[in-house]
Order: sequence, then C-alpha cells, then structure tokens
Amino acid sequence: MQRITGEPAPGRSLSVTARLAIALTLVLTLAVAATIYAAYGYGRRAANEAFDRLLQGAALQIAERVFVVEGEIRVDIPVSAFELLSLAKDERVFYRVALPDGTTLTGYEAFPLPKAKPVPEGGLTYETTFGDERVRALAMPRRLAERAVSGDIYVVVAHTMVSRDQLARSVAAQAVTVIAGAGLAILILALIAMRYAMRPLERIQTAILERDPLDLSPFSMRAPDEVSALVAAINRFMGRLDRRVRAMQDYVADSAHQIRTSITALRAHSELALEEDDPQRLKALHKRIRSRAIGLNRLTDQLLSHALVTHRADTAPLEPLDLRRIAIDAEREFGQLSGPGKARVRLDLPEEPVMVAGDAFSLREAVKNLLNNAAAHGKAPVRLRVHVAPGGRAAVDVTDAGAGLPARHASEIGRRFAIDPNKPESAGLGLAIVREVAEFHNGQIRLERGEGSFTIGLDLPLSSSESKAS
Repeated sequence: MQRITGEPAPGRSLSVTARLAIALTLVLTLAVAATIYAAYGYGRRAANEAFDRLLQGAALQIAERVFVVEGEIRVDIPVSAFELLSLAKDERVFYRVALPDGTTLTGYEAFPLPKAKPVPEGGLTYETTFGDERVRALAMPRRLAERAVSGDIYVVVAHTMVSRDQLARSVAAQAVTVIAGAGLAILILALIAMRYAMRPLERIQTAILERDPLDLSPFSMRAPDEVSALVAAINRFMGRLDRRVRAMQDYVADSAHQIRTSITALRAHSELALEEDDPQRLKALHKRIRSRAIGLNRLTDQLLSHALVTHRADTAPLEPLDLRRIAIDAEREFGQLSGPGKARVRLDLPEEPVMVAGDAFSLREAVKNLLNNAAAHGKAPVRLRVHVAPGGRAAVDVTDAGAGLPARHASEIGRRFAIDPNKPESAGLGLAIVREVAEFHNGQIRLERGEGSFTIGLDLPLSSSESKAS
C-alpha cells in the first residue's frame, strides 16, 4: 500500500477487524468464565450428591440399630456403616447420636447438631466446622414410640470435604479444557469469517488507491448490502464532486474567455486612441475605453462574488433570517456602490417578519445583483419588495419600468455570459449568481411582466415556524 507524501499522516485507529476481534474475544472470555463458574458449581453439586448418599446410607444403618431395652436407649453401631463411610478415601469420619436436648448417647459429644429444627424424616445436610476442619454432616431423626421412652433421636454422621473438593475441581478442570478448546476454535473460525467478510472493504480500498485522481466516474462493483450503502455513498460524493469540478472548469474557461475579450477590446481601443488626432473620434474612443473599463471592473467584482457564493453553497450553515433585514442591507450597499448619481430604490417591506433559513451573505449578493440588473438594463423607478407569496413562500421582487428581458432570453436566465455577452457594461454573471443562490436555498427565480413594468423575483421556502403560522 502506498501513502501519498507531503501531508502528515492522520492518526490511525483500530481497524474494523481488530475491533470485532477484541469484542468477540471479550464476549467469549466472559462466556467461558461464566461456563467455568457454572461447571464448578455443577461439580460441587454432583460431588455433594454422591457423598451425601454415603452419609444417608450410613445414617439409615445406624438409625435402624437404635432401640429401647428395659426403658433404656441403646445404640449398636453397625460395622457396615463405617465401611460405607470409608468409601470416601482420605476422609475423617465423625458421628453422634443425641437426644433433642443435646444429650449425647454415643459418638463425638462436641460435634455440632443442626440449627434448623425440626429435622425432616429424609434427613438434613449441613456444613459446619469441627476440629478446625470443614465437614459436611447429615442429621436424620429416629422416632421412638415405646411405653418408657418416646420422641426423636438425632443420628448425625459426617466426614471432611477433601474428596468433594477434589471431585468438584476435577469436573471443573475437564469442563475448562473442553470449553477453552471450543472457545479457541470458535475465535479462530470467527476471525477467518471476519477476514472473509472484510474483503469487499479491501477491494474498495484497493480500487480507490489504484484509481486515477482525475477519474471521478462511479464504482461498479458487487458488494454485500452493508457495504453497498458505503459504495453508493462514495458514488454520490464522487458524482457531486465531478459536477462541481466540471462546473468550476466551465466557470474558469468562460471567465478566462470573457476577461481576455474585455482586455483585448480595451487594449485595441487604447491603441486606436493613441493614433487618433481627431478630437471627436478621440472622445468617442475615450467613452468606449471607459465603458470597457467599467465592464471589466464589474466582471471582476462579480467573478469574486460568484466564487464566494459557490464556496459558501458547500460550507455555510443556514440560519434563521428576516428577509426584510436582507433587503435593507442589500439596498444600502447597492446605494453606496452606485454613487449619488443613481436614483434611489423604493423599499416595500411588510410589518411582520418574513423568516427564511439561509446564508445572509449569499442572499445579499443575490438581491444586489437583481438591483444592479434593474439599474443597468431597466428604467426607473426601481422597487424592492419583500412579501409572502401565495403558496406559503417568501419572495423578494425587484421591479423596474422597463420592457424587461426579451422572451427569447427567458429560457437562458441564470446561465453565465448568456445574455448580452458583448455589451461593454454587462458582466453577464448577475443572474447566474442569483440562480446559484436560489438553488442553494431550494428556491427559484420568477419572471413577471406587467403594464409598463418588469419583475424578477427570488422565491424561497419559509422557515418551519413561519410556514405553520401562515
């Protein structure tokens, strides 16, 4: 991959594959940890269930050998009970047979009895500490119903928990081995799948890097639905960029042609003036030179204005604006530039605000160009009116008493240098600027012909609050 030098490389961030791999690793780690915890709990329950059966069997055998002889309770501990308990190797065994009041009949007198009372017939298992060792015990009641003796006797058997812990750890270790292996296999397969899924993005990256910088044609490649949206967005952006580049190229070409034409005519007239001795002809040449100079100055101003409007159409945010304020500022700037010799513009403004969402600079330039157009090509008086047009649209109208544009030029309004391109005082960009501002604000140019008047209007959408009010 090649990097274009000359600019500092932007800060790099993690790739999509790396992000997905990290996220998947965290999810699998949490899942494995939760499964290991569950497996250890299952191993503990399984170990308790297995060894509790030994305790229960031994307790039943001892309980069966509790009887009453001549009003005295006797306990005959069977050897089979200890043999059953000895199946848990390396475990210490404890037992106790006691009355409910705590009197020990046989066994370890200090071994703690269960705190929960009464003890169910099937037995009660509990964990406690005896002799600094953790033990698990099972207490089973033995009900006596003799004439001399009646009531419950508790048979308690217990052993230490070393074997239980070993069995639980063994089950958990086996589960860890299986789960870790499965998790690693899933992670590897998921990374392979992600790598395969990311190939369309790599193809797009390769296509962009290998493409000629001057080639702004759309990409034509098959891609998944998620990536096709990205391709479509890139194609839309390249389409807008292509249109903007073409428009700029045409604009530069047209501007260069017009500037060369004006400078050539100005130079030709000046050379003729140098060779002319007749005062009348020399005065006429001076007037032509002045007209060409005025036209060249206006062309330069409008070229700069057009460039600024074009730039702001892509960058300037739209703000809530009152068209009355725009009209007042445009009329004042027009009057300052026109000088005292020009007739004043009549303002016709409503009492209520006419709010639009727009760029103040672009709208002022559009209104000034409408006023310049009326002053240069129309007849006094010139009126500037702001109002709400039918259909709920804001309108700025510039009306003069002239005949207006010929009907043949109506379809070419807004095109650069399309109307009166050879007229010395005309720059040919005024209405082009107005059209671009209208398109930028989702508006349109409107022409109206009346009895002895001609109007060029700029219609714009009202802001949302104004639209609801109207």
